[in-house]
Amino acid sequence: MDNRRLILLLVFSFSLIMLWDAWQRQGMPKASAPGITAAVPAAGPAGAVPTPTLPVAGGNGAPAAIPASVAVAVPGAASIKVKTDLYVADIASQGGDITRLELVSYPDTENKSKNFILFDSGEKHIYLAQSGLIGEGLPNHKTEWKLAGGEQVLKDGEQQLEVRLEANARTGAKVSKTYVFHRGSYQIDVRHEGAGAGAHAYYQITRDGKPAEGQQGSSMMMGVTTFTGPAVFTDAEKYQKVEFADILKNKAKFAQKADNGWVALVQHYFVSAWLPPAGTAREFYMRKVGEDLYSAGVILPASADGKSSVSLYAGPQEQDKLEKVAPGLDLVVDYGWLTVIAAPLFWVLGAIHKLVGNWGWAIIGLTVLLKLMFFPLSAASYKSMAKMRVLTPKLVKLKEAYGDDKQRLNQEMMALYKREKVNPLGGCLPVLVQIPVFIALYWVLLGTVEMRNAPWLGWITDLSVKDPFYVLPLIMGATMFIQTRLNPTPPDPIQAKVMLFMPIMFTGMFLFFPAGLVLYWTVNNLLSIAQQWQITRLVEAGEKK
Repeated sequence: MDNRRLILLLVFSFSLIMLWDAWQRQGMPKASAPGITAAVPAAGPAGAVPTPTLPVAGGNGAPAAIPASVAVAVPGAASIKVKTDLYVADIASQGGDITRLELVSYPDTENKSKNFILFDSGEKHIYLAQSGLIGEGLPNHKTEWKLAGGEQVLKDGEQQLEVRLEANARTGAKVSKTYVFHRGSYQIDVRHEGAGAGAHAYYQITRDGKPAEGQQGSSMMMGVTTFTGPAVFTDAEKYQKVEFADILKNKAKFAQKADNGWVALVQHYFVSAWLPPAGTAREFYMRKVGEDLYSAGVILPASADGKSSVSLYAGPQEQDKLEKVAPGLDLVVDYGWLTVIAAPLFWVLGAIHKLVGNWGWAIIGLTVLLKLMFFPLSAASYKSMAKMRVLTPKLVKLKEAYGDDKQRLNQEMMALYKREKVNPLGGCLPVLVQIPVFIALYWVLLGTVEMRNAPWLGWITDLSVKDPFYVLPLIMGATMFIQTRLNPTPPDPIQAKVMLFMPIMFTGMFLFFPAGLVLYWTVNNLLSIAQQWQITRLVEAGEKK
């Protein structure tokens, strides 16, 4: 097999790898029809309703279930607004839940003049942070809670803001739910007090099954979507993602009991997670609670004095910060089966960014480092291609002499390669090496929130999306064309035409790839052209002598 055919095979293999990667990330349930009702019907089978293993307080001591239906705040219903340096939150009187949460440091995906909305009660999604107590007469996420009066604002100089809600238990006891917001932190402490001895508390995230916004460009072209759904982490079972479709079919598999770990709802760039204190027994659950609505949560026993406290993380998937929040939380940044390559790539990329202060220049720096790392390999490859270029006239003569006898032609070509000590496959090795690096970097740029809205220079204002004016893809296509001219010309005219068409095909693909990825490929091509031109010049000069 000659060099040109192998490159065509590599292109085909690259396409298969990308399609396999896309297939691995499929399984998302279909989005429901537009329109969200204010009240969601109760869940279906009783078996899907979780109960704590130990009896809870109230009645005859029998286990009590978490309410199966989800109460969604009705527009105009009573709520209180909370403002901090990082959040604008709405806490509803119904359930005492966080029904809306704006991240003031992150612009909206579609309208950059607005804040990104994580928790939502119906504008784009239903996405709620809910909690309550389990037991007869104890308040839960369907109970009407008494709100603190007026808007709550974290003032200058204050490090935390407490928002206290109260409800009456049927026993006449006062039960409180308190949210504690911290300056400079995406963690919110949630406390329940007055539950009574032996009670349990539950903390859950309820969301519809629609994927997050921003799935566009190359991801849509390749049929790829980043994961949206619940996840559980324990020290024993590690990180376990669960598809909404598996919850719907009652096939969800995850650790259900532990004395460590957390439950989260993961979506593109952002995550919300309930983080119980270490060493406390807990039960994880997931269930369908309405039409295209799912809840994932954790049940905890209250302390002897009837108190329960859990931390809620709701914010961006910033890897260096997530690993400090809770063990394993950084795993929500999912690179799939290429994590072993993508994670180190991002670490190096982040280290360069700390030096240069710009993600675009960091990508260029990473490209140079990768090129230096593979320099000996590339040099050997380009030397082989240069020798093939010198042999092209001889290959043409062989084709003219034995064109009607394919077997004899192949024998003579192999003999020529052996005499000239040329490996016809040597020129493809850099392509093979670059394929996994390319795909890993693709997922780094697609999945890391650090790249979201990260500018480079001029018209490139977001490296995670396509070039709005297609300048970089066109430059990349031009560099590919130059590389094609430096490569040996195939003796077969049809193959020669196919190779000239490849830069056009790749340019068409790269029009929709993230600008950061096109930048990487373009810089890599420029460095390769310089290296290949120098090696080709030396080899051809040596042959002439």
